[in-house]
Amino acid sequence: MSNEFNHILKLAAAGKMSRRGFIGRAGALGVSAAMAGTLLATVARAEDAPVKGGVIRAGVQGGQSTDTLDPALAASPAPFLINSTWGETLVEVSGTNEITKRLAEDYSSNADASQGMFKIRKGVKFHDGTEMTPADVVATLKRHTDGASKSGALGIVKGISDMTVDGDTVTLTMASPNADLPYLMADYHLVIQPGGGVANPTAAIGTGPYKISSFDPGVRCAFERHADYWDTTRGFADSVEILVINDNTAR
Repeated sequence: MSNEFNHILKLAAAGKMSRRGFIGRAGALGVSAAMAGTLLATVARAEDAPVKGGVIRAGVQGGQSTDTLDPALAASPAPFLINSTWGETLVEVSGTNEITKRLAEDYSSNADASQGMFKIRKGVKFHDGTEMTPADVVATLKRHTDGASKSGALGIVKGISDMTVDGDTVTLTMASPNADLPYLMADYHLVIQPGGGVANPTAAIGTGPYKISSFDPGVRCAFERHADYWDTTRGFADSVEILVINDNTAR
């Protein structure tokens, strides 16, 4: 989900925004009323006592038959939502504009912000059963720096002049100091993939709470829970179904 959507979801769950206001704002972001209501109810329940099971069905606009599962090419609400369901980035940005550590369990920088050090979380498994490594992180970022990938994140990562691995830590050296580096790594295109996704960028093998069971571009995408998912605070439903409904009246 986008940072803006996460922000309004938290406001509504905390009673700081009306349900009607939340659904209206969510609709403007391309999320159907049905999906917005379901997510709001899920968050509200999760704050009490999360229970696993059930199915989440969501309707979203912005899908077409040419959609791809390559995160580098995500450019509208449907592929963004689909890719962020099966994949994850190093960090996320919270509704209060704070960095939330995800696949990176820690972050630091040198004094002049010309280098950023990301400590990669251990024990995180991809959907194919292999364990994510710092090498996968570097390979992913390098793929997005290649103009041939046509990545939507090219403008973000082209400022990285060097990438190195030391144990569990990936160090990114910037062409010029940039204190916003961790925020840049939250970009939704930068989903970490095994081997960087170089061999098959559309394989949709990620570390997210759900793995794809079927995909019909511009129509539907179905997911099942990733049994080895690392974060016990997410991924409570047994399955997820995302339907592309470009007609606003139908949604």
